[in-house]
Amino acid sequence: MKRLSAVTLCLLAVLAAPAGAQTLDKVRKQGAITLGYIDGAAPFSYADGNGEPQGYSVELCRAVADGIAAQLKRERLKVRWVKLTIQNRIDAVRKGQVDLECSTTTWTLSRQQLVDFSLVTFVDGGSLLVGAQSDVGQIKDLEGKRIAAITGTTTDKALREALAKRMVKAQVVSIKTREEGLALLGQGQIEALASDRTALIGLVVMGAGAHGSFKLLDQDFSIEQYALMLPRGDHEFRLAVNRVLARVYRSGEIEKIYGRWLGPLGPPSLLLSATYFIQSLAE
Repeated sequence: MKRLSAVTLCLLAVLAAPAGAQTLDKVRKQGAITLGYIDGAAPFSYADGNGEPQGYSVELCRAVADGIAAQLKRERLKVRWVKLTIQNRIDAVRKGQVDLECSTTTWTLSRQQLVDFSLVTFVDGGSLLVGAQSDVGQIKDLEGKRIAAITGTTTDKALREALAKRMVKAQVVSIKTREEGLALLGQGQIEALASDRTALIGLVVMGAGAHGSFKLLDQDFSIEQYALMLPRGDHEFRLAVNRVLARVYRSGEIEKIYGRWLGPLGPPSLLLSATYFIQSLAE
């Protein structure tokens, strides 16, 4: 009976453990790590002409994979990439379909009830893209107009709050992708497209010319802190990920990564530079 009770307690302990608590063990045993990315979120994450994931967040995740391999005393890890959507990315992490998500996910407290996050990887702001000849210069100019935003995102929520705070009555049109919103903007079916500022710039740079000419408003309506998403409650895996990111920030390697993907947009903002500096944690 004592032996049976001990076995039962062990089984209960395993069943009670968080679903993500086995990530490092799984990676060690399989010699592989599964990374998720979103196509169409340049310059942070997208698929190139060969279908290979590229971008700022993608490169950070590749650095994490190399760093975790070193921590596990392995020469390298096989990297498996899974294409996700904005709609299924959180569930993919929760269900263990990916070990780490590498795109433009904003760290919020409500999301942290479902998943965990790494150190902050980027700081952006919600902004609006309009036609080059548009007379819209501020949020207050959107009275009676149509604005597209991706359903279920922090941008969607922040936009609605910004409109309500300024008592601007505008129609928010739900879309699934930024590309869909850009097409609607080019066709004149909406007056503005809401998303993170850098993602909107990337959208235009990556071939939006086919849809027309555009401009970004100077006014942001939110702040977006990007982080890599990982399983909730998996403290050892989160520590392993953060060890790599802290080293990347501490060593100055982040400056090269930023330069490759975001350099053409100008140097890091003072806020982003401070984010890197503050998170340059010592071992």
